[in-house]
Amino acid sequence: MKTQSRRMQGVPVLFFNQVGAQIASINDAGGDVIRLDIGSPDLSPPDFILDALSDSAIIEGHHGYGSHNGTPALRDAWSRMYKRHFGVNLAPDTEVLPLIGTKEGIFHLPLAVVDPGDVVLIPDPGYVTYTRGAHFAGADPFFLPLLSENEYLPDLGSIPGSILSRARLMWINYPNNPTAAVANIEFFKQAVDFAQSNNLVICHDAAYCHVTYASNAAPSILQVEGASEVAVEFNSLSKSHNMAGWRVGAIMGNPNVIKSLFTLKTNADSGHFQPILDAAVAALDSDHDWIDERNDVYRRRRDIVINNLQAMGLDVDKPLASLYVWCPIPEGWTSDNFVSAVLENAQVSLTPGTLFGERGEGYVRISLTVSLGRIQEAMDRLNNWFEKCVLA
Repeated sequence: MKTQSRRMQGVPVLFFNQVGAQIASINDAGGDVIRLDIGSPDLSPPDFILDALSDSAIIEGHHGYGSHNGTPALRDAWSRMYKRHFGVNLAPDTEVLPLIGTKEGIFHLPLAVVDPGDVVLIPDPGYVTYTRGAHFAGADPFFLPLLSENEYLPDLGSIPGSILSRARLMWINYPNNPTAAVANIEFFKQAVDFAQSNNLVICHDAAYCHVTYASNAAPSILQVEGASEVAVEFNSLSKSHNMAGWRVGAIMGNPNVIKSLFTLKTNADSGHFQPILDAAVAALDSDHDWIDERNDVYRRRRDIVINNLQAMGLDVDKPLASLYVWCPIPEGWTSDNFVSAVLENAQVSLTPGTLFGERGEGYVRISLTVSLGRIQEAMDRLNNWFEKCVLA
C-alpha cells in the first residue's frame, strides 16, 4: 500500500516539532528546559481584544461558516491600519485578502502563481516555508545569500540571467527572520524596480513590522510608488498583537495575485471563526501605545541577551527589530552541534541557523519570548557552560 507521495520524499518534520518532543523527554525526566528557539509570543493580547472576542462569541449566528475573504469590516480595518501606519491606500475588496495566518498564504501562493519548472527566488537564510511552498508547487528554488557584510540584504545584481529568465516570484522579509535585519525604503525601491524589469512578483513578508526598537525601522514595500503593480505584502497579528495562536493574517497589494490566491483558498480551506475576525478588527483599529509598551518589554529582554553574549566574547549585533537575536557561534562548532550541546548541558533550547538554509551555518537564533527572569537564567546557564566547555 502506497502511503507517501513523491512530493513528500525528503520533506522533514519541522524542527520545532522534533525539538519539542526532545524537550518534553528532558522535562519528564526532571529537567527544566528554557525554550529560546520558537518565536511564539509569551504575552497575552490586551483585554480590549479579548473582550471583543468574548462579546462576538455570544452572538447567535457567529458560529457558522465564514467567507473565504473574511468580513468587510476586517478588510476595511486592514486598509485603515495601512493608511494610518504606512500612508498606503488599499482598496479593501480587491487589494486585501485575510488569511488563516500568513503561513498558509505563504505556502499556498506559489501554487497559485507559478508553474512547475519556474524559479522562485528565496533568501538564505530565510523562513523555511518559502522553500516548502516552492517545492510543493514544483518550482525550482534559487537561493539569494544574505550576508552580514551586505547588512543581510540580497544582491539582486548577482542573479544569473539564465535564472532571471525563469524567475516568477521573489521572497523578501524585513524585519528579517532569522537575522533581525531591517531594510529601508531605498532597498524596497530597488526591489520594485528589479521586479518590474524582470516581470516577476515580489512578495514581502512583513510579519515583524510592529516589533521594532527604533522609529521608522520597518517600512512597507507598498509605500513605494508603483509597488502594487508587481508586489504583495503579507502581514500578521501573530507577532504584532501577541495573537500567534489565533491565526490572523492578510495579504495586501497586487489585485491579480490576490485574486489567484483567493481562488485557491476557496478550494483549500473555509472561512475563519467570526469572533476571531471581530477581535482582529478591534486589534487593527487600536492605537499604537500598548504596542510601544510591549516592545519595551522585548527591548529589555534583548538587552539582557546582547549584554551577556558580548560578555562571553561573541560578536553579536543589537537588533533594531523582530523577536530574535542572530548570534555567531564559536569557531570549531557547527550550528547543529552547538545547539545540541547547549540543550544537553545547559538545558537551554536554541534554533540552529541551518534550519533557515546553508548560509545559516555558524549562527544560532535566540528568541526573546520568555520572561526577563527566564531570559537571565538562560544566559547564566549558557555562560556557565560556556566557561567550562568552550573557553576552558
